[in-house]
Amino acid sequence: MIRKILLSLVIFTIAGCGELQQIVNQLPDNGIANADIAAALRQALNEGIERQVTSLMKEGGFYNQPDVRILLPQELQNVEQKMRDLGFGSLADEGIKLLNRAAEEAVKEAKPVFVKAVKEITFDDARKILMGDQTAATEYLERKTREELYRKFYPIVEKSFQKVGADKVWNKIITNYNRISFGKKINPNLNDYVTQKALEGVYKKIADEEKRIRTDINARTTELMKKVFALQDKK
Repeated sequence: MIRKILLSLVIFTIAGCGELQQIVNQLPDNGIANADIAAALRQALNEGIERQVTSLMKEGGFYNQPDVRILLPQELQNVEQKMRDLGFGSLADEGIKLLNRAAEEAVKEAKPVFVKAVKEITFDDARKILMGDQTAATEYLERKTREELYRKFYPIVEKSFQKVGADKVWNKIITNYNRISFGKKINPNLNDYVTQKALEGVYKKIADEEKRIRTDINARTTELMKKVFALQDKK
């Protein structure tokens, strides 16, 4: 009787191996559910947002960090060099600082947008993000937030230029350059450029934090993060 039962089980297993494999594929690895993976990713992203975005909001947050410092666009770098050659170096420095200060003002609008996007990570997305590349979570966040943040950042950058006098400083710099230049006159609009650079800086810093959590076990500050990110350590 027992032999008949075992034989039946073997036949059932062979016949239904395709269906059983589908079921196995849907089971969470090591007993970790997709809900837990999503929660751990939210913790990691929120930690990156809190640590890195907050640092960018402070005065000097962009300018004092060389990896995100906003320099002049390429077409204006020759203007900057000419100004320095002619003894206007301090004026050029002040102009660059004001570009960065405008970005710092704009980034203050980022946190609530990021928090909303983090909450919207789905269970279906969670495992794919976890097992993706080292910046998969940041890339998800950028897809969800970049367009909205651009709309929020741009008018703030524009107003900040006016508030801190960047528009006047750059007008003075460019006016001086145009006065002594024999080439094409320059009249750039820096609002879009600074907005884009501010966004790049924000996502870079969050990506740096994500890489740290993915590669450094000690950077995983909760038990859930330790358990979940251990899965990607094995891939």
